[in-house]
Amino acid sequence: MDSISKFFKLQENKTTVRTEIIAGITTFMTMAYILFLNPNILASTGMDKNAVFFATAISAGFVTIAMGLVANFPIALAPGMGLNALFATVALAGIGMPWRVALGAVFISGIIFIILTITRIRQILVIAVPNSLKRAITVGIGLFITIIGLKLSEIMVVGTSLIPPTLEAVGKSGGLATLKFFEWNIGLGSFHNPAMLLCLIGLTITAIMMARHIKGSLLIGIVVTTLIGIPMGVTMVPKDFAFFALPDFHNLAVGELDIRGALNMGIWTVVFTFTFVELFDTFGTLVGTANKAGLIDKDGNSPRIGKAMLVDAIGVSFGALMGTSTVTAYVESAAGIGEGGRTGLTAITTGVLFLLALLIAPLATMIPSAATAPALIIVGVLMASSVLDIDFNDFTEGFPAFMTFVLMPFTYSIANGIAGGIFFYTILKVASGKAKQVHWMMYILFALVVIRYIFLSE
Repeated sequence: MDSISKFFKLQENKTTVRTEIIAGITTFMTMAYILFLNPNILASTGMDKNAVFFATAISAGFVTIAMGLVANFPIALAPGMGLNALFATVALAGIGMPWRVALGAVFISGIIFIILTITRIRQILVIAVPNSLKRAITVGIGLFITIIGLKLSEIMVVGTSLIPPTLEAVGKSGGLATLKFFEWNIGLGSFHNPAMLLCLIGLTITAIMMARHIKGSLLIGIVVTTLIGIPMGVTMVPKDFAFFALPDFHNLAVGELDIRGALNMGIWTVVFTFTFVELFDTFGTLVGTANKAGLIDKDGNSPRIGKAMLVDAIGVSFGALMGTSTVTAYVESAAGIGEGGRTGLTAITTGVLFLLALLIAPLATMIPSAATAPALIIVGVLMASSVLDIDFNDFTEGFPAFMTFVLMPFTYSIANGIAGGIFFYTILKVASGKAKQVHWMMYILFALVVIRYIFLSE
């Protein structure tokens, strides 16, 4: 135990082995859904579901363990939601490029990240981005994962509609339950939905434990909610349930990427898109979660982020080699940090569980989304508290920060929020005669944002 404590500097980070392990388990339970969502999403490209499940577990496991050993960061990585949807769109079966070529594009983007990290360009971002935006990123991620939790639990339902709002429609909904827009609507789920009721029960139980400062509240909440879900019919227990069962892995996609095909097809726009989104997503997640964990100093810097970025960059290419879309840092890591995770031991615990998931896949499938959603919602509250550290009295600081954390949940993209913050921060500082307060890297980022959203947007 002493050697583990020294290696991970547990005392310096005011944590214990028990706390780190609980935090790692909590992180795994809040992001284990990717093991089953990713195969379903990438199957639209013609990829084999079992092969994607294998690639997801292996890449998440090894890269997350590497994050713990190399960077001593409590951050878990796995194929990213949003990035896998982008991958599926690019490689849609029968329409887009072959999925092997798309994997080649992901691999190339990983190499670009490695170069940017080794040359310390990515690390400069940590210094270049002002503290107000860093705090806003934390708030935005908190709101973002709250939205994820609300959607997973079906407390919030999102549908499409071409009907503009009318007085009659507002009257029927009471003006509160549903907000109608021209193309989509957000509504409150049905109280007759067992999944929504289970989430509300779990949210109440977990919130009470949090209020009473009970250690392991999030993890206990997930377990208790899962058990309560059995008689409610939400937690499904198969008749032939077995705790240990090795899935059938035929047609593995390990090493199936087509780098030459990616280069020959002239898909640099696709590569740039992967790179751009991953750049801001990873930066936002690392900074936001590290800030909440207290791993960023008063000047907004962290000596560990450089190593964390290198692991993340290598993970992108490693994931492509294993046969999955872009591997990235997960915002759900905040759940483990909320349980006290502060070192790489948290990440290693999560990584080991991803590898074990290959053997306990049936057990992992038992945990319903309604049981993990309360943890995401509560962590959102914890992260949103960083809004108190933003100076809204200075409009050049407050408005860009506001746009950062508003755009993240409302456009369902961490990258969009960061891009909006960078754009308005640079514009307002220059326009108000405070150009010297803007780091030179921010001007480069400003140019990239303009190029991406004006010249490369459809």
